[in-house]
Amino acid sequence: MQGVTVVDHPLVQHKLTIMRDQKTSTASFRRLLREISLLLCYEVTRDLELTTRTIETPLTTMEAPTLEGKKLVFASVLRAGNGLLDGMLDLVPAARVAHVGLYRDHETLEAVEYFFKAPSDLENRLVIVVDPMLATANSAVAAVDKLKARKATNLRFLCLLAAPEGIKHFRTAHPDVPVFTASIDERLNEKGYIVPGLGDAGDRMYGTK
Repeated sequence: MQGVTVVDHPLVQHKLTIMRDQKTSTASFRRLLREISLLLCYEVTRDLELTTRTIETPLTTMEAPTLEGKKLVFASVLRAGNGLLDGMLDLVPAARVAHVGLYRDHETLEAVEYFFKAPSDLENRLVIVVDPMLATANSAVAAVDKLKARKATNLRFLCLLAAPEGIKHFRTAHPDVPVFTASIDERLNEKGYIVPGLGDAGDRMYGTK
């Protein structure tokens, strides 16, 4: 699909399979999500711009590569997005963090906002929006709407699983925002869950129902 990158690295796919298994414990699910987020973060930041600076190694002076521009912003769609956020901050500890609090109304499947907090100067930063599931995409679209309203212009969306319906909805609403995912699954069911999927990521991560 145009504008969508599937991260098919063997380690990503192996860990995802274990996460899908309903017998996987809450502790294991949480650990695996943190591990897989490191690998996904590696891919979504692959083309970050570099500059150089002068450093002294133990042997000589050299011009060494370093990231250019202002610090990244990771925007977590609460609550499940924090499962990806934790691992990504392990890889990029200097990143700024935005929190977008949304929940899905189980009757209408629409996203309802209850919290929003983001760094300033979003227009000058790469903003990576993270949420494990791109199902109906209502929450993802709403989150990006909010960030764009705060002048974010350079955005990417990172998820663990995506449904074709969700990708279509998201890309129609935000064709300028590329999507990175570990898998494009078959479809959504009548309740708006991804099939075969892995259930509700937030519930499985935190042991709730």
